Parts: sequence; C-alpha cells; structure tokens
Amino acid sequence: MNASLNQFLVLAGRVLLALIFVTSGFAKLGNLSGTAGYIASAGLPLAGVLALGAGLLELVGGLALAVGLRARWAALALGLFTLAAGVLFHAYWAAPADQAHVQQIMFMKNLAIAGGLFLTAAHGAGALSLDERLSRGVRLARA
Repeated sequence: MNASLNQFLVLAGRVLLALIFVTSGFAKLGNLSGTAGYIASAGLPLAGVLALGAGLLELVGGLALAVGLRARWAALALGLFTLAAGVLFHAYWAAPADQAHVQQIMFMKNLAIAGGLFLTAAHGAGALSLDERLSRGVRLARA
C-alpha cells in the first residue's frame, strides 16, 4: 500500500475509534447522575466519582486520540478502560437468556475496539498527528 494512502488510513482509523469515546464522554458528563446510577447498578463503589472519571477519560482520551496527541498513552488507557467496561457491563455469560445474545455482541464490540486501540498504542499515531509534528520539531531543534 502506498505511504500516502497509509497515512490517511491511520488518521481515519484514529478518528473513527475516537468518535465513540468523544460522544460517550459528552453523554456521560451531561448526565452524571444517570451514569452514576448505571455504574452503581453493576455493584461498583463510588459511582459518582467513577462516572466523572469515565466521562473525562472518554472525552479527553478520545480527543487526544483523534488529534494524535500522546496517542499511544490515550489508546492504551482507552483500551484498558474498554476491556474493563466489557467485562463489568457486558458479561453475557452471566446475563439472562433473553439478554445474552445482545450482551455478547456488545462484549465482542468492546474487544474489537480494544484491539484497534492496542494497535494504535503499539504503532503510534502515524504521520498525520500532533505527536509526529511535535517530534519533528524536536528533531529539527536538535539538528
């Protein structure tokens, strides 16, 4: 695949992965009491603190991923968060039979998203990112 197309595919992948977190983060922060109620329904403590933390992680991490700023760290944090959310909130193996299939799909979606995030964490944000632009500035300053 040519390098130019590859750059745009990496950018598109980052933005598409980030979109679910940015929109979800805004939704969580816009309805902290509802988010806290959902978290509490899973039996987790400090639901209000976790709701605020989850909303901020999704919003800030999603924006960082989209623009490619500290993208490896953002992708790693969001990937671990997504795995944890899958296990805690989409445990299809423990769901009632009438909900198991939908929960399994949601769990598998979380696994797939985490996989894409871990690829970003491993390979970086690519050429069309703030990470690349900042590292290029540092290389030029050292020269």
